[in-house]
Amino acid sequence: MYYYEVLPKDQSFFSEKLLTYSHPQDIEKNSIVKISLKSKIVLGIVIKKTTKPKFKTNSILNLYSDIGPIPDGSIKLLNWIHSYYPGPPGLVLNMFLPSQILNSNEKTIVSHTTNTNNSDINPIKLPKLTDDQSNALKKIASSGSYLLHGDTGTGKTRVYIELAKKCIENRSSALILTPEINLTPQLAAEFQKIFGDKVLINHSKISPKERYKIWTKVLFDNDGLVVLGPRSSLFMPFNRLGLVVVDESHESSYKQEQSPHYHANRVASRLASIHNAIFILGSATPSITDYFLAKEKNVPIIRMKNTAVNSKNGPIEKEIIDIKDKTMFTKSMLLSDRLISCIETALTDGEQCLLYLNRRGTSRIILCENCGWQSLCPNCDTPLVYHGDDHEAKCHICGYKERPSSNCPECLSSKIIFKGYGTKTLMTEVNKLFPEANIRRFDTDNSKKDSLEQNYYSVKSGETDIIVGTQTLIKGLDLPKLSVVGVVVAESSLSFPDYTATETTYQQINQVLGRIGRGHRKGIAIIQAYNPKNKAILDATKLDFEDFYNSEIKERDAYQYPPFSQILKLTCLKSSKKVAENFSNKLVSEIKNSKVNVDISGPVPSFYAKVDKKFQYQLIIRAKLRSELIMVIKILPSGWNYDIDPINLL
Repeated sequence: MYYYEVLPKDQSFFSEKLLTYSHPQDIEKNSIVKISLKSKIVLGIVIKKTTKPKFKTNSILNLYSDIGPIPDGSIKLLNWIHSYYPGPPGLVLNMFLPSQILNSNEKTIVSHTTNTNNSDINPIKLPKLTDDQSNALKKIASSGSYLLHGDTGTGKTRVYIELAKKCIENRSSALILTPEINLTPQLAAEFQKIFGDKVLINHSKISPKERYKIWTKVLFDNDGLVVLGPRSSLFMPFNRLGLVVVDESHESSYKQEQSPHYHANRVASRLASIHNAIFILGSATPSITDYFLAKEKNVPIIRMKNTAVNSKNGPIEKEIIDIKDKTMFTKSMLLSDRLISCIETALTDGEQCLLYLNRRGTSRIILCENCGWQSLCPNCDTPLVYHGDDHEAKCHICGYKERPSSNCPECLSSKIIFKGYGTKTLMTEVNKLFPEANIRRFDTDNSKKDSLEQNYYSVKSGETDIIVGTQTLIKGLDLPKLSVVGVVVAESSLSFPDYTATETTYQQINQVLGRIGRGHRKGIAIIQAYNPKNKAILDATKLDFEDFYNSEIKERDAYQYPPFSQILKLTCLKSSKKVAENFSNKLVSEIKNSKVNVDISGPVPSFYAKVDKKFQYQLIIRAKLRSELIMVIKILPSGWNYDIDPINLL
């Protein structure tokens, strides 16, 4: 009988100590096994062989010998995540092993034989590399980290393709991360033209069985693949990895909001280091923290400024409209006369228009004009957002919904008004102004069949005349027929009281302007703003990243926000404000008594002060050293949630 220390794949497994199981066969380390854990049957990974313990052990129920052990690189990455982003080890393993292994009776889904024919790169003639692209490829060596700061339309994807070619030629794989599933069809089309069926697309909307097939293909591959997908693709069982790219690396969706609270940028960097692979952060608007760290650590910052498609159209025309000047809004309360005129011209010329508004719904606030009562979520105390298409008021935090009342519940007045507006109101307005146009709305309220992912090709072909939507529309889309972009309210992100609000505003405006001026046709951008002189809006309109970065980094330094400190956000939910405050103050005392070298802000009510009928308080912990924050996490009593490296403090 042999004995093994096994890590169970179960989120309830919190212990730092591995569990010991027995088996009559000699089992290779990193092998996948089926084990019993209390009353459950779960998967596990054999970490190492051990001696017979003094206590009675359970037997390993099944060894998945047809699948084989997962690579050492995956175990190294798992251990690093557990130390860098503390969380239950069983939960961390959950990201690496598909549950379909346990549920499926299939022996082997993918053949173990490898294809020795390595002529899998299609001989398609691509356009000549631009000077910027050639320069970037010359600077990128066989390994190491790089920040590819390429303006929108400069052809960063082409750089990724050329680097992936080298990987396939060397029988190693390339991992290209994308922040949104909606971007996958466009990116996949580019890579499939070159690499054919070597391209694997992985994301949460494909079936578990299909994801298992992809996982096993990666596990058994020895010839090199190109894997495209969101952050979960980091945990594929790569044997040889030559390239890791985080495209649109500034995007907030690369941050995992649930435990373990990892950021894909950091995990991708570690994964590349484990495989001695090339690591690239690619963005037109790099995050302030990534840009600062690149400069501090002498990571090469490769600049690309010239559009990849040759154009005689010249630079895009940009104009900022003051929303407060009502003489500019005689035809519509939402769209300026200038923007309407540009849309009319584009439609006449058979071109596309994009209207960006980072607010969902129909009306943002429902209130009584008589007494001031406001419709709030009973669970979260946040304003309910009216959605006119299904006549419901919804909470965008917990999902609560109700039919809006026609009379005020406080004073019984019928003077209920709807203020503020979102993409659904904008869609209604645009339909009135342009009844003959084909108009589509894209935001997170879309059903699957109405999503951008499902309608990408009809949008790209120009079948859609006017595109209305939120952030979904500004992430890497290349629309050849798009000529007009309208930013309906430039300050939508500045309304949040957070240190990242200015950076987010700059990035969003810069990115939405990047949908035009890509060399296809002449472009016009109309930016509507309440404060046309806001620095972030002006810098974004001028595409002046250096000026924005220099001013923003001074602000961060003055208030010791990242990258000048590391941050831990702690939150608790209690039945009353008083209980939450007392509970928080008790933790403050415990942290101070522990002698860790940290700065504590709070306790204060969270931005979302009420969640699921409970009151939420938070503490913000700053430290120069990450180890100090890890020590705080280790002494946390039950009842606290933590997020290390939060992307905002809301």
